[in-house]
Amino acid sequence: MAAVASVAPVSSAPWWQRALPHVLAVLFFVVLACVYFSPIMFEGKTLAQHDITQFQGGAHEAQEYAKVMGKEALWTNSMFSGMPTYLISLHFPGDWSTYLQKAMTLGLPAVVANLFLALLCGYILLVALGVRPLVAVAGAVALGFSSYNIAILAAGHNTKSLALAYAPLVLGGLLVTYRRDKWLGAALFAVGLTLNIHVNHLQITYYLLLLVAIFGVIELVSAARAGRLPEFGKRTALLGLGAALAVGVSFGRLYTTAEYSKYSNRGPSELKTAAPTAPGQAPAANPEDAGSGVDRDYAFQYSYGVGETITLLIPNFYGGASQMPLSTDSNLAKAGLPAEYLAAMPTYWGQQSFTAGPVYMGAVVCFLFILGLFVVDKRTRYWLLAGTILSILLAWGKNFETFNYLVFDLLPGYNKFRAVSMALVIAQLAMPILGALALSRVLGRRELRVKSEELGVASSEKLLTLNSQLLTKQVLYAGAIAAGLCVLAYLASFSFDFSAPIDGELTKQGFTPELLGALRADRADLLRNDVWRGLLFIGAALGVLYFHLRGKLAVLPAAAIMVALVLVDLWGVDKRYLGENKFQRETIAEEFQPSPADQLILQDKDLSYRVLNLQNPFNEAQTSYFHNSIGGYHGAKLRRYQDLIERQISTNNQQVLNMLNMRYLITGDAKQPVQRNPGALGNAWFVSEVQPVASPDAEMAALNTISPATVAVVDASKFPQQKAATYNIAGSSIALTGYSPDELKYRYNATQAGLVVFSEIYYADGWQAFIDGKPVPHIRANYVLRALQVPAGAHTIDFKFEPKSYAVGNGVSLAASIALLLALLGVAGYVARRRERSEEELAVAV
Repeated sequence: MAAVASVAPVSSAPWWQRALPHVLAVLFFVVLACVYFSPIMFEGKTLAQHDITQFQGGAHEAQEYAKVMGKEALWTNSMFSGMPTYLISLHFPGDWSTYLQKAMTLGLPAVVANLFLALLCGYILLVALGVRPLVAVAGAVALGFSSYNIAILAAGHNTKSLALAYAPLVLGGLLVTYRRDKWLGAALFAVGLTLNIHVNHLQITYYLLLLVAIFGVIELVSAARAGRLPEFGKRTALLGLGAALAVGVSFGRLYTTAEYSKYSNRGPSELKTAAPTAPGQAPAANPEDAGSGVDRDYAFQYSYGVGETITLLIPNFYGGASQMPLSTDSNLAKAGLPAEYLAAMPTYWGQQSFTAGPVYMGAVVCFLFILGLFVVDKRTRYWLLAGTILSILLAWGKNFETFNYLVFDLLPGYNKFRAVSMALVIAQLAMPILGALALSRVLGRRELRVKSEELGVASSEKLLTLNSQLLTKQVLYAGAIAAGLCVLAYLASFSFDFSAPIDGELTKQGFTPELLGALRADRADLLRNDVWRGLLFIGAALGVLYFHLRGKLAVLPAAAIMVALVLVDLWGVDKRYLGENKFQRETIAEEFQPSPADQLILQDKDLSYRVLNLQNPFNEAQTSYFHNSIGGYHGAKLRRYQDLIERQISTNNQQVLNMLNMRYLITGDAKQPVQRNPGALGNAWFVSEVQPVASPDAEMAALNTISPATVAVVDASKFPQQKAATYNIAGSSIALTGYSPDELKYRYNATQAGLVVFSEIYYADGWQAFIDGKPVPHIRANYVLRALQVPAGAHTIDFKFEPKSYAVGNGVSLAASIALLLALLGVAGYVARRRERSEEELAVAV
């Protein structure tokens, strides 16, 4: 595929001369990342990332345990009364890709490193395709500074950012394998996919694999037409081996995640009756036919509006983010709105309930993408165009039900994910790549140069002249289309009323009709100003390419100007969503200062009890930093616990809170910030009655009426060995004597054999019970808790969380890490020997 890349001849230049452009490019990327995040690098500030703050709260117990004990905590009691740490904070020593990631980040702080990696991996992709270094820098900047990359860093979605950063390595390996060097390509593919899977953002990996699948289909058709199916099969097998190694390196993480997913709220509930639509109300529609995965309405809650697609070219078409600053010369300011309100105004008027900012690819990138549809070879352009179109259709979600509901129901694994607007990451990869290849085609044109001795100097020059004329027309066509879209957007703006759903709320809050009209005028100005801005950048980029093709501008200055245009275009828009106001001097540790309520509770030195923060309990992890919390903040809590939240905790069932050992309430009341719950049942207790029921629904319903202090309800359909029973518990006692996140020790004295209920969350795959050191089976009671039949007398009980999935997974990860390392060393040795032979042949020829 000459239009994408051609196998470069072996250069006789010294290695340092060949390496110098790449070293300079890497240094440039370091400078860009450090300058963009200069408050972090030079002012000692941190980025205020909501999700990272919440992560630190939820992970604190496990991280502190790892520091003190030197081993991982596989369970934490700090969130949702207890859950595995698989998706919170867990390391796998067998996964050696951690060391590669650390090496690639050059010791840069988080978020700075994320941006640097996005730039570096984009550059590696384009250089691997034979693109000259300066053009590769332009493509890397387009990939790294696309607005979504920056917006997700502002929100704290660091793993999503890293998964996107590594995606170009995967695509680069794919292209090189099929169209250049299968060994180098397979090695790059394996490394890229290993790092991409390692960061464990499976939704981004899923979208990336959709783009890979489209490429595979197009390449298969091409191979079949050209009679290259055997060679296609060999190269596909190499990629399959690379993918197997990549999955193997992260097998521990994937295995534990897969095991957990069937118990999480990504899996189905056992309940056949739906939860109430609100506390005290009737249930919603019967979920009997619901399968695994998230609810369709939940998945499509964040769907990109059909009209919003134009934000790829015009960022403020729909007003930008949900809250945007307006200047003192805005219409609202002139209408008399006080200046203190201008810093965060609801300028967004699209269909989404909330947005941190539009997905903006860049006016220059959009122009180059359109140009790529004219000048890049068909196989590549069809692949990247198809990926872009699919990306947009998927992102529309509920706004294109006919297509997306079918995809949601039929595409394997797709119903595990939410926020379908995220599908635009496919376009975020495809559009800059096609744009960079188009720029390389215009500025390079090496594939059209022929040997003068074959055609003659005059014929060669004539061919190049004709090629320049054709490219000039194609550049003008692309510029006209991009500019035409901007003009159409400008004209369409005069037909909009710029009203938004939030406007009704503003009216209730005292916004006068004059102020509302001024706000809508500001929304119109934001749109129209960005149209003019886009036209300016498109015109500048078109001019650079036009003058180059006319021989008025050399390759290097033309490429340098294009780098500057892409950078200035994207940088200016990115700063709207991650600017100076997003940084703070407080560190994470300083953010987690105990409140007066926390200080009061921390005076209680008992080994384990739980706290419920009445202030947004299931969307905050501040409480989890200091206490074992009834609530927490996580997108994948246990399904059974979610059921309990929806049906019992949300209705303030005091008996359920008692059985969860909720000893303290954080009220939010300044006068009485903490209330102690005298009814908390403690860490474990003997019950006098066991009440079997026939189904999970009956088990949940029984919690409405039973007193868990004396009665344990057990689902006989799952635990048939437990029969109805009554016990005399007079004189029996049990106490927690040792606590760590994944090991609990008890001592009890029972006057007769009986059943003990533990205020701990039941999780079948990992928790093991021991009486006097001997393993014994335990059961689930009260829908979410553990229970254990115990003999009479004085004994000790141990509960240990020892999941086989972690041990097996970590072992497989270690073996795969070693295999991948050996494979990479083998490829490196083979390539080095091949280069050495080529250089010897070149020396003989000279």
